Amino acid sequence: MEYVKLGNTGLDVSRICLGCMGFGDATRWVHPWVLDEENTRPIIKKALDLGINFFDTANVYSDGTSEEFVGRALKDYANRDEIVLATKVYFPMQQGPNGGGLSRKAIMTEIDKSLKRLGTDYVDLYQIHRWDYNTPIEETMEALHDVVKAGKARYIGASAMHSWQFLKALHVAEKNGWTRFGSMQNHLNLIYREEEREMLPLCKEEKIGVIPYSPLASGRLTRDWSESTHRSETDQVQKSKYDATADADRIIVERVAEIAEKHGVPRVQIAIAWLLQKEPITAPIIGATKKSHLEDAVAALSVRLTPEEVTYLEEPYIPHQIVGFQ
Repeated sequence: MEYVKLGNTGLDVSRICLGCMGFGDATRWVHPWVLDEENTRPIIKKALDLGINFFDTANVYSDGTSEEFVGRALKDYANRDEIVLATKVYFPMQQGPNGGGLSRKAIMTEIDKSLKRLGTDYVDLYQIHRWDYNTPIEETMEALHDVVKAGKARYIGASAMHSWQFLKALHVAEKNGWTRFGSMQNHLNLIYREEEREMLPLCKEEKIGVIPYSPLASGRLTRDWSESTHRSETDQVQKSKYDATADADRIIVERVAEIAEKHGVPRVQIAIAWLLQKEPITAPIIGATKKSHLEDAVAALSVRLTPEEVTYLEEPYIPHQIVGFQ
């Protein structure tokens, strides 16, 4: 395993992050394919055995049960001081007023609930899951700063927003002497590259760690175009992200298969290797639901793509409609 600093922080993270959206109680979530606790634990244990120390979840995943499953497994299998535990806040966790968002009230309430579910005194990275158009960014940034100063989070990060919004948040924090975002969790893969236009250059300039989600395009980059899975048939979020550009994306998927055959490796390793060579990517978030998913992801660290191969993979890309945030 390779370890790098998360952006301009002193935090050491593995170059592969285990995304935990696939863990939880399926009856309390929009995705029926998530793993129950019994099947979650071997995946987390395998990640630790492979040297992965970075785990990303969110309060909203399976209505908090992802945090519960992850917290209990890590308590049993890991040394808390060695792992980097990340969670997120924004989406509604209850009906009615103040049920979600990034108000001071919501942040202070949800950090305590997340810590209780995770069974820990602090998270290493506390991230805003989306931009809150109904709360002043000054209120959000000050509340996050107070969470850090209270010892409930070591660092803060952001996810899925416009570049101007992220820059505004960074400016507000700097102007007021508050804790600055150290990471950006954004949507990036070979068939969705809109973040390369502004967000990646901004993060590189500001020394922000980038931890992209959906690096395999919900599995579309890893299998034949005609092949389907339980997730591909039932995941409506995946369909909303990628179905509109399926014809154009198919060419890229076919080229991934071609390069994978040339290297003698599974396609997943080519898709991840492409991300790892792109600046300023820190650690792709791999949503593993099988041990083999993790083994392939870690093996991708050894794959080296030539400049010609990178160009060949990227050349068919066409502009895509922005998805993942408004």
